[in-house]
Amino acid sequence: MKKNIVYLFFCFSAFAHAQSNDWLVSSFTQKAKITLEGQKIVLNNGLVNRVFIIQPNVACIDYTNLSNGQQLLRSIEPEAEVIFDQKIYKVGGLSGQKEKAYLKLEILQNLHKNDSDFVFSKYTIAAIEPFIRWKPTTWVSNGKQPSGASIEFEYTSPLASLKDIVIKVHYELYDGIPLITKWVSIDNHSNKSIKINRVVNEILGLVEEESAVVGKPEEMKKQHGIYFETNYAFNNAMRYDISDQTTHWKTDLNYTSQVNYNYETPCLLEIYPEKAPGIDLAPNENFKSVRTNELLMDSYDRQRRGLMLKKMYRTLAPWTTQNPIFMHLVSKNDQEVINAIDQCVATGYEAVILSFGSHLDMEDSSAANIKRWTNLTNYAHQHKILLGGYSLFSSRRISDKDDVVDIKTGKPGGAFFGNAPCFGSKWGLGYRDKIKYFFTQTKFDIWENDGPYPGDVCASITHPGHKGYDDSQWRQMEIQKELYHWLNERGVYINAPDWYFLDGTHKIALGYREVNFSLSRAQQKLLNRQNIHDGTLEKIPSMAWGFVPLTKYQGGTEDAVLEPLSEHLKDYEQLMMQYYGAGVQACYRGPRLYDTEKTRVVVAHTIDWYKKYRTILNADIIQLRRADGRDWDGWMHVNPQLKEKGLMMFFNPTQLPMTKNISLPLYYTGLTKEATIINSMGAAKKYTLNRDYTINFTVNIPADSYSWYVIE
Repeated sequence: MKKNIVYLFFCFSAFAHAQSNDWLVSSFTQKAKITLEGQKIVLNNGLVNRVFIIQPNVACIDYTNLSNGQQLLRSIEPEAEVIFDQKIYKVGGLSGQKEKAYLKLEILQNLHKNDSDFVFSKYTIAAIEPFIRWKPTTWVSNGKQPSGASIEFEYTSPLASLKDIVIKVHYELYDGIPLITKWVSIDNHSNKSIKINRVVNEILGLVEEESAVVGKPEEMKKQHGIYFETNYAFNNAMRYDISDQTTHWKTDLNYTSQVNYNYETPCLLEIYPEKAPGIDLAPNENFKSVRTNELLMDSYDRQRRGLMLKKMYRTLAPWTTQNPIFMHLVSKNDQEVINAIDQCVATGYEAVILSFGSHLDMEDSSAANIKRWTNLTNYAHQHKILLGGYSLFSSRRISDKDDVVDIKTGKPGGAFFGNAPCFGSKWGLGYRDKIKYFFTQTKFDIWENDGPYPGDVCASITHPGHKGYDDSQWRQMEIQKELYHWLNERGVYINAPDWYFLDGTHKIALGYREVNFSLSRAQQKLLNRQNIHDGTLEKIPSMAWGFVPLTKYQGGTEDAVLEPLSEHLKDYEQLMMQYYGAGVQACYRGPRLYDTEKTRVVVAHTIDWYKKYRTILNADIIQLRRADGRDWDGWMHVNPQLKEKGLMMFFNPTQLPMTKNISLPLYYTGLTKEATIINSMGAAKKYTLNRDYTINFTVNIPADSYSWYVIE
């Protein structure tokens, strides 16, 4: 067969500096420090430098990416902004900067605080405390909580009407990553409630991304040198950028020297939830804003930016690196659960999740139901198998008094899913309590929460969990987050189809169209690889799940299903290898994992292979070529800290065997001079790296099949 030459386009700014200095490749040993240097507070971890002056008020005067020397700031802005009872108050910051295109430090002596500003009173430096006291109970690639340093700036008001309100601005600086987390807390020490209309917990006058003479803000690029992500995101997009509810790029009319004639450059960043316009803060109550995570970027390359995001998730939310091997059981009775547990033991699986359509009801708190599932949990645990189950929240109707009320009609409806319960209703609070009771009593290990609260606002004034429309979204989010924290701190693993990773959920879908699982097996194999390619660009493998319908799902014909498994063993095996080869757990949905001894051997062999290479298979993915059905496709896991620096999966969708010569990018393996490639038969070959960290690699892929290789 004639060999084809394939060149992969692979570029990143990392080539601009030594690989040994790249925090994505080498262990960065410099620790995060927060120090007082004269009248300045300096946050520095060797990768990011953020500097504040503290007199006459706290103001950020320097925000530098030390990897590339980029200065992000052009102007001084308040440290935060609060709106109490429709009045705006600045927290920290200084006024009087006339030129907003750049900040010259000699002007600082001419700046001043305003009479109504909250003023800095003291600061406290400490080590970072865990945001969630997570208890890992499954396999995990990172079992450590993040380390670093934190600082809390405290502010009080000179106004008599606000003398008992204390505002604290918190920063956390992490070790080994150019990442800062910021949030605001408010303490009401007065004897009356105060209405919080808005808390803007981050305001930055950033250097503009582009300079356009004309153009609207939505037409221009935003600041790509810094990435923002908060723990307030939802809408079932399976992606953060679309789910985000807090990031607001605004224009700056005081920046009069900008090129844009109408002053419409989007260069003022503000972080706040849009739909939380009225929260009553009772006496002695504490309010905590969203947590803004700020990751400094040194590249426009999507692959490198994706790796930076994945490092952020591994750092901030280590629980997302848990990745148990589970099946999705469709059961009608207890014996089928026992059978599934036995099959998991026989094949090396680690967990059974009772799927939708099964005979599990977590909302049933009766003694008989609790006893039933406690007995089944005990049986699973005796066999070292985790047990979990599915529970539906949002896309259902409960009652007129418990459903979300539409502000436009005053009647139930208008929710994301049409009709949905309000988490602050009596039913919603009862649902939370029933879930807690079920897990406490049965010792279940996994919760698959389908349709969790997706940001619905509710106009009811009778629901006990919120006062009205203005606080309904915020209060419902608080209820949900508390439940996720509670479960996570007790070792419960959580699948949820929305972006709640930073508040304790572990896994979300890759992204898919459900009816695609009624297509033929041949189509599913290729579409699944496209989903894997796209869904792991910004997610680590353990954050995502796929789907393999063992029985008929969403319609379809006989060529769409795998049952009887023994009759479709080649497709079954490849679907498993695609997902396990990506480090992505799939929901193998059906009544069993195998139907014959031959099938059991294939499943067990696949699981044994996955467990042998589990650590590298859970490492981040470099996308090599997206599946298109006409040529090879594949990906490569990389981790410079392991013996196996990489593991590659190649797929051939055609009916003829392939031999391809590939320029293989090995930069992120950490290898600099020589690489050893080992094929599935154990044969090894050494390669010398080119100056651009690539090797010229020849891969052989059987027809309608796959090949895999380990890199050392």
